[in-house]
Amino acid sequence: MSSVIVQYKVKPDRAEENQALIRDVFAELSREAPAGLRYAAFRAEDGVTFMHVVSHETSDAGDILRSLPAFRAFRAGLKERCEMAPVRTELTRIASYGQTEAVDSGTLGSSY
Repeated sequence: MSSVIVQYKVKPDRAEENQALIRDVFAELSREAPAGLRYAAFRAEDGVTFMHVVSHETSDAGDILRSLPAFRAFRAGLKERCEMAPVRTELTRIASYGQTEAVDSGTLGSSY
């Protein structure tokens, strides 16, 4: 499994909105419970930097995420909310200790 992290910075007056949209995605994921998909989102101490890590065990799991109405709503206004556009970085796990699976390994595919 490959891993990807997406990091971006939103405008300060849009940070709460961005977080609410992310929470909507997780609420929908909880209801739908798609198999093979793990997703974690983080907000940095500065309050405006967000990081997302997604893991999927099957090639269609990224498509499942992108098909969710809440994820589409999140992505719809992302450009306008951003101060720094999303940067997608592929990662190769060397080792981990005590990390949840969502942070431990993942791939975001072209979701962003």
